[in-house]
Amino acid sequence: MSKLPRSVSLAAVAASLLLAAACGGGTAGPAKVDLGSGPAKAGTIKKDALKGVNLTFVSYGGVYQKGQQDAAVDPFAKESGAQVLQDGPTDYAKVKAQVDSSNVTWDVVDSDAIWSQAQCGKLLQPLDYSIIDKSKVPAGLATQCSVPAMQYGMVFAYNAKKFGANPPKDWKDFFDTAKFPGKRAVPGVPGDAAPGPWEAALIADGVAPDKLYPLDADRAGKKLTTIRPNLVFWKTGAESQQLLESGEVDMAMLWSGRAYAAVKNGASFQIQWNQWMPIMDAISVPKGTKNPKAAMALINYYLGAQQQAKLTELTSYSPVNTDAKPTLDDLGKSFLTTRPDIASTALPIDAKWWADNQSALIEKWSAWLGG
Repeated sequence: MSKLPRSVSLAAVAASLLLAAACGGGTAGPAKVDLGSGPAKAGTIKKDALKGVNLTFVSYGGVYQKGQQDAAVDPFAKESGAQVLQDGPTDYAKVKAQVDSSNVTWDVVDSDAIWSQAQCGKLLQPLDYSIIDKSKVPAGLATQCSVPAMQYGMVFAYNAKKFGANPPKDWKDFFDTAKFPGKRAVPGVPGDAAPGPWEAALIADGVAPDKLYPLDADRAGKKLTTIRPNLVFWKTGAESQQLLESGEVDMAMLWSGRAYAAVKNGASFQIQWNQWMPIMDAISVPKGTKNPKAAMALINYYLGAQQQAKLTELTSYSPVNTDAKPTLDDLGKSFLTTRPDIASTALPIDAKWWADNQSALIEKWSAWLGG
């Protein structure tokens, strides 16, 4: 739920994976690099500064990783002279195994932001902000060990044909099966837990948005149980999108990127942005990376306004550079979570609390799903 592949296939990066195999994969030994003088500037790299350096960029495959590759990673390789291989999907057990064995072959890793915050100083190393320019990253999104990769949200989609004349207004309506009958889709992955169902359940049960944390998981579980016969659980982003496109559900809690894709494909759903929940991926560097300066330089390049604008155009995810100006159609613009009118309606999510408590919440969520 917190992070799943956006596509069941890694075909979009297969060519790069074959290249990795042909070249032996992994990361070259330590290299001395000259990144030039002066302060770092996001989106830039000194020409041929990393010639002879190998890096591996890891993400979730599908359209998203292909977008990252086309918007930032491949241009970075061309300008810097580095060879940047693609791998994936992100697997936290593999990160741990590499760090524990002191054989780190993944240099820059896209992950769930809550996981990256929890692993700061453990599996992930602090970022070097003398190399990474975070001045254009929205306040509060960059942490000691990570910067945002992109932004999106957990949103509330409803069938406009069925409810268009009297649309649901908030998560309380999502739980009102008498006024709004029909099936509801929610994420339901045993062994995983992230912001979404529990926050919505507590809001529907009368908890004020500024009193959500610490989450009362037992109370949330009881509220969710009241609509359990109406729930359909999705386990992948692709599955959540298909539930909208097939009309199998009348409401859904799902990632904004998947909702956008469903609507673009003709699904008769609209988004109720009131109380949507902000989510972001994070970019981090595992402990023990052989070329940390080169990895930091890739992250700095990734954060550029031009790179972030292109990533949004290719994937629909919102940029993390305040100067980015993606060219989008009206539908694409309507899904930008960074728009002031959308950003202002977000439900505050305490990522630090989640990072500190996620393991316990995974146990409770898995138990509720299996109950």
